[in-house]
Amino acid sequence: MIHLYVGPTLGPSESLLHHPRVRTHPPARHGDLFTDSIADGDRIVLIDGVFHQSPALRHKEILAALGRGIAVFGAASIGALRAAELAPYGMVGVGAVYGAYARGEITGDDEVAVGQAPDGPRQALTVPLVNLRHMLELARGEGVVDQTLAEDLLERFRAVYYPQRTAAAVRAMCRRADAVHFLDWLTGRRAADPHFGDLKRADALAAVHRALDDAPVPAAPAVAENSYFRQWANAHARQRVDGLDLLTLDRVAYQQVFDPRFPTRWHAFLQEHSRRAPGDGRPLDERLAEAGGLPAHRVFRPPVDLRDGRVVARLLAGETLADRLAVARYAAARDAARARPGFSVQAVRAGLVRVLLTQAWRVDEGRLDEEASARGLGSAVRAVDAARALVPGYFDECKEHARAR
Repeated sequence: MIHLYVGPTLGPSESLLHHPRVRTHPPARHGDLFTDSIADGDRIVLIDGVFHQSPALRHKEILAALGRGIAVFGAASIGALRAAELAPYGMVGVGAVYGAYARGEITGDDEVAVGQAPDGPRQALTVPLVNLRHMLELARGEGVVDQTLAEDLLERFRAVYYPQRTAAAVRAMCRRADAVHFLDWLTGRRAADPHFGDLKRADALAAVHRALDDAPVPAAPAVAENSYFRQWANAHARQRVDGLDLLTLDRVAYQQVFDPRFPTRWHAFLQEHSRRAPGDGRPLDERLAEAGGLPAHRVFRPPVDLRDGRVVARLLAGETLADRLAVARYAAARDAARARPGFSVQAVRAGLVRVLLTQAWRVDEGRLDEEASARGLGSAVRAVDAARALVPGYFDECKEHARAR
């Protein structure tokens, strides 16, 4: 399967987007490559990505996909830029835009950036500078403009912030530069061919064809995963269960906070991890004896990988359908709260979260650290961070219970 991440660079009417082996996705954003819908042996074609309205796709995510043996192609837009940066690690760049980035002829993100509506069809509202540059080169080759005028126009286009570089703005700058003849030439060419000068579109189509031809690509080196990468991967791990599309992190956090039996489950996880520890594999009790008899949760705090099915099954062994429905309600409450101006999960007061934890765990403030550790949360501070996202849903339920009395 070819996973194509594309937005305004290719319109929905492009026949190649409907090829049976191509699965089209919206412009890539941080976390998109963590999905389990991308199987080993699939291919990724990265064309468009977001960067203002959402966190951008990170290099480490692409490197991790390459490390799994997934061929990743980049072209036309953010894909070309990422391919130029990651070519030494196995990402395959395609097209003229990629080549210009790789040779250092262009460097700025604004060369390929376009403005687009936040909702509705993913349609470009502005003209990318790399296309304008290409049109000027074609015009110079046909003798429509000379080198001096081409350079002057390019500088004028470059001086406009990319979300304001509309077709109307381009026409106005051409008139100010006394280059109406270039504008007339371009208008005529675009009338004959609506895609004339669209370098990004040509590169994007070439990249899809390149991915479809099944030619082998060089194997990429394995890339070590650091703690930040594991946090990102955990934050985007999700499953569809009982018809509910839920973040695995939400499900685990709900169990850690609300399941009174979770400390026992965490201890069982530590025992399992102890047996699987590389180079050791001794029983947990034996290792604890060497540590002075401290509780396991005080001695061992292994990293948790929520992409590992065995880990998830162990941590969610006590989860019920009612729990999953509650997680869905809590996620909806959190999303509704986020829609309110000025609200963010990170801004939820720590004191408010501590109230939730003392009530859920039936302990006083002085025992929060110990209880948090026993539940795999490490400390009260980390427990507060993990539980912040539960606060809107929890207090919504408290209000509902109060009204029902």
